[in-house]
Amino acid sequence: MTTAITPHRPGVRALLVLVGCEARMVVRDTAGLVVPLGLPLLILLTSAGSAGNQVVADGRTALEVYVLPLVVTMVVAMIGIINMPSFLAYYRRSGILRRLAVTPLSPALVLAAQAIVSVAQTLVGITVAAGVAVLVFDARPPADVAVALGVLALTMAAMYAIGMLVAAVAPTPNSAVALGLVAFFLLGTLGGMFGGRQALPDPLADLGGWLPFGAAVDAISSAWTGAAVDATALLGLGATVLLGTLVAALLFRWE
Repeated sequence: MTTAITPHRPGVRALLVLVGCEARMVVRDTAGLVVPLGLPLLILLTSAGSAGNQVVADGRTALEVYVLPLVVTMVVAMIGIINMPSFLAYYRRSGILRRLAVTPLSPALVLAAQAIVSVAQTLVGITVAAGVAVLVFDARPPADVAVALGVLALTMAAMYAIGMLVAAVAPTPNSAVALGLVAFFLLGTLGGMFGGRQALPDPLADLGGWLPFGAAVDAISSAWTGAAVDATALLGLGATVLLGTLVAALLFRWE
């Protein structure tokens, strides 16, 4: 008489182990760790002195209305569009995902661990930037914390959807970084990363308000200052989440 053995899928413990491994890999990737955290903070430090003294609306300074939303969006975009896809492309290129597909440890668990570590890294970057702005430059916290957190979550989902799309089409880690950089700078340029959208021709400025970078800056700015978040920004971010996730799922290959 033989006893049937029922395989057990790895659970929370396996996920925690993977999260620890992913975190160590991120820490060892010096450029991938320092640039998304250090560059936005550098922009904040170089702009906060003058922006913190310019009152632009309802007692809010340019630091709170323009600089902080831009810095937060940069942190999320750099980690979601550049960092995360490079790790996933490396796993596919090296055959890790293919080998995991024939074990009880599903490749989806690796994706979940990478997403958790990326979110944690993003929150660290945002906390550092916001902490410096509030403690050093007397910026005020968001007027509506709940709305700000909701907008931040939607922004992260949109940027990670683009990152998954990059990971889906990039055959190698280097190409993932290259495609991520192109997407980041294209979206950033249209979204006002280099001097604001008002400097762009009207059609491009309008397009930038719909695309995820510009939409995120607008939505975070509104949430930070307590103004009503523009429906255009929310629709742009929501559409990015849906379309990016759908296309990435159709194109993504484990091998």
